[in-house]
Amino acid sequence: MDDLRFVQACVKGDKQSWNEFLSRYSRLIYNYIYSVLAVKGHTLPDVQVEDVFQEIFYSLIKDNYKKLATYQGRNGCSLASWLRQVTINFTIDYLRKLKPMLSIDAEIEEGLTLKDVLKDLSADAVEFLSGQDRRKTLRECIDLLEPAEQYFIELFLNQGLSLEQIRECFKINRGAVDMRKNRISHKLQDCFKKKGFKLDFPE
Repeated sequence: MDDLRFVQACVKGDKQSWNEFLSRYSRLIYNYIYSVLAVKGHTLPDVQVEDVFQEIFYSLIKDNYKKLATYQGRNGCSLASWLRQVTINFTIDYLRKLKPMLSIDAEIEEGLTLKDVLKDLSADAVEFLSGQDRRKTLRECIDLLEPAEQYFIELFLNQGLSLEQIRECFKINRGAVDMRKNRISHKLQDCFKKKGFKLDFPE
């Protein structure tokens, strides 16, 4: 199957083709990200590199694979070459917008560090949203997340992938997946609290 037909199969929702896409191009996209960072003289923590990676994938699949569907293979351009350009452009834009990261040991309130907050995120109950107000609140809170975090929610909640399956999809270690889940859990819980609700994030 040539690249164009392969992409068209992915866009039409063929799961086997999409799994092959992930397997074939995930590592390639990671390599392109690191190449851009090297050229630009930047170093990023692994978690941020994974953010870039997942945001690139989210940009490809959002709105029913709208961006991925723009690949036409014109002038002999391979899918790998097209993804390389997409990754370069996205990573450069990410670096332009980059803000200083908050240290995990920095105090966010007197005597309270981010590390303390993360340690306290033990969401052990699956108390899932009953009633229209709660569903609306969840949607509003999810909309406030970064694109990569929304993609994680899509995989974890809507598609029902386990954390181990998500790790396999993106070829990252389990610790990074757990850290991302905890971070998203905290954001959603904080958002719900501000709106007068309580949310327990599923394990």
